[in-house]
Amino acid sequence: MAFAAFATTAGPGEEVQRRRSPIALLLLLPGILYLALFFLTPLVSLVLTSLQVPSATGEPGVYDPAFQWENYVTVINDYWPHILRSFGYALIATVLALAFSYPLAYFIGVKARPWPLLQSLMLVLVIAPFFISFLLRTLAWKQLLSDESFVITALKALSVMPPDAHFTGTPVAVIFGLTYNFIPFMTLPLYTTLERLDVRFLEAGSDLYASPLQVFRKVTIPLSMPGIVAGTLLTFIPAAGDYVNASRSFLGGSDTQMMGNVIEANFLVLENYPAAAALSIILMSVILVIVTIYIRRAGTEELL
Repeated sequence: MAFAAFATTAGPGEEVQRRRSPIALLLLLPGILYLALFFLTPLVSLVLTSLQVPSATGEPGVYDPAFQWENYVTVINDYWPHILRSFGYALIATVLALAFSYPLAYFIGVKARPWPLLQSLMLVLVIAPFFISFLLRTLAWKQLLSDESFVITALKALSVMPPDAHFTGTPVAVIFGLTYNFIPFMTLPLYTTLERLDVRFLEAGSDLYASPLQVFRKVTIPLSMPGIVAGTLLTFIPAAGDYVNASRSFLGGSDTQMMGNVIEANFLVLENYPAAAALSIILMSVILVIVTIYIRRAGTEELL
């Protein structure tokens, strides 16, 4: 009897739930169509392009549909140094950005709380680079770090750099550009997490005779881990696919080309569309694997 009464009372709720389901689907439909049109369709097209073979006519830039999986093996054999270089540069730039951004975000989010005006001013300074084009900022650094600039000239005059040394066109210049351009992407998530940090936890750690280093390692770092994970992802992912900083037209040289530069060259110059598409798929796949492992190791699976 109790079960029958429960089933009777549960009936109207289930009916309301059934009525809501079509409404929820209708509300989700625009987003689903958007993803299908602007994400799934290009992705499928990219995969199909990566499997194409040169046309039997031999005309440059013309390819026929096929399932040439060997395209992936070919691009890995041809461009494995660029693949390793891309992820190596991105990793170093991410670590450097974290090292610079964490103290800055900690000061803004925790130490500057008593002074809201100073906090707001520093946040504006963090996001100020976004007011200028990414390309213009990188080009400005190229001018500042060129052989004829006063910075390099002064370093050579002080014997910090050899007279025939160059800064632009080196791995250091590319990593510097990546770090500078993506520091705001690291700082803002860290600030968002640290700004909500309850300082009473830090005071409790000190009351329990923990040293400042122990409080930082045992309390501050674990509580700010969501910001660290978000910031590293927002930095590492675009840095791995960047093609501006490593370009010869900006801070890079012939020995600093990354996957983004190779993909650009294959698409726009060599017209080797299958190779460019295969490299793009490899880049996305490797990033997806790295990000998944990193998030699971960091203990923030809810970000997936």
